[in-house]
Amino acid sequence: MSARILVVDDVPANVKLLEARLSAEYFDVMTASNGTEALVLARRAECDIILLDVMMPDMDGFEVCRRLKTDPATHHIPVVMVTALDSPSDRNRGLEAGADDFLTKPVSDVVLIARVRSLTRLKMMTDELRMRAITSLEIGMQAPERTAVADTGKGGRILLVDDRESSYERLATILAAEHTVDVEPNPTEALFHAAEGNYDLLIVSLDLNNFDGLRLCSQARSLERTRHVPILAIAEAENSTRLLRGLEIGVNDYLLRPIDKTELLARARTQIRRRRYTDHLRDNVQNSIEMAITDALTGLHNRRYMESHLATLAEQASTRGKPLALMILDIDYFKSINDNYGHDAGDDVLREFAVRVRKSIRGIDLACRYGGEEFVIVMPETDLHVAGMVAERLRRSIAGEPFAVHKGTKRIEVTISIGLTTLEQKGEAVADVLKRADTALYRAKHDGRNRVVSQAA
Repeated sequence: MSARILVVDDVPANVKLLEARLSAEYFDVMTASNGTEALVLARRAECDIILLDVMMPDMDGFEVCRRLKTDPATHHIPVVMVTALDSPSDRNRGLEAGADDFLTKPVSDVVLIARVRSLTRLKMMTDELRMRAITSLEIGMQAPERTAVADTGKGGRILLVDDRESSYERLATILAAEHTVDVEPNPTEALFHAAEGNYDLLIVSLDLNNFDGLRLCSQARSLERTRHVPILAIAEAENSTRLLRGLEIGVNDYLLRPIDKTELLARARTQIRRRRYTDHLRDNVQNSIEMAITDALTGLHNRRYMESHLATLAEQASTRGKPLALMILDIDYFKSINDNYGHDAGDDVLREFAVRVRKSIRGIDLACRYGGEEFVIVMPETDLHVAGMVAERLRRSIAGEPFAVHKGTKRIEVTISIGLTTLEQKGEAVADVLKRADTALYRAKHDGRNRVVSQAA
């Protein structure tokens, strides 16, 4: 697993030392000698992780980190401060500026590489989501970057897994100042609790009695419902080796006892902000997929989805020797509805029509808006006789109750015409089936509308 690491330090000897350590682990290393240069390189998206010194002449590391984390173009890049400063106030200042970690020189090679590898995995996952979400921007959805930059990381839901009462009472009290906290002292119940609770962060003590805290972290990573929930591990200072192992199996961050209040809150906010950002990315990807195959007005599938999915259903029907029914529905005199009541009323009719269609068909049936006021329903494993009964029931559902328009202030009569056919011949082209249903629809309209006409293959 390789990544491009940007080392920012104004002391050449420090740069060479870090460059040698990282290059030995096959990371691609680039360098900057000041904060201004680092900001330029980061904005060009030329790095995956930034190792940032604090004491620099033109702009200190705290300010560089703050600018990186408040810039929508760079806020997602993990930043690790590597500095000789070792006081709790300096560490907390770095975390408050948005740093993902704060390592004090001299840094152990093992600790450094473990942290870089952990953040590399996180960055790659985020980059994949960001790349997929580009489609969302192209279809007009809002990018999550500005929301992420403004997010304080507060107001999260946290599950604290700790079986030492004195410990979890203190930690819960601290966290409750900014978040909603649930405590689970029973580690055997923690995974079930985590899966059901929709948490933004899991905080797990690695010093549980008669239970391996790392195994719990590993299980959380393997379970679908908790796979993406960040994990903050807590351990005694002498358990640093286990913490490094935790980073390898998916722990996002860690704290050593005794716990500093400010550091705990800062690290929790960082993980919650990142969780919300990646969740937003995933939502954008999912929404873009749905928008690509769904008609925005009615919520039914669109023509593009129908044309691709119909071919699959027809192939399955032919292979299994099963019938496949298809009907084309057209709302009668729809143009006059728009002309007499306005396009808003027409939209009301289309939305309500989609609701009634859903109530009249099975879950395995495919309902699509074909275009304008035309709709297609595909019914697998359904012969012409049964499909005719469904079509007639749907026709009565539409004609039997007026449609409310203009927020319910008016009600208008609506009817539909339906052309119905089936795929009976093995290997028949779906275009021929659609054409046959369309011909039946034309006959229904020609014969007076508000009726179902069937045409066998």
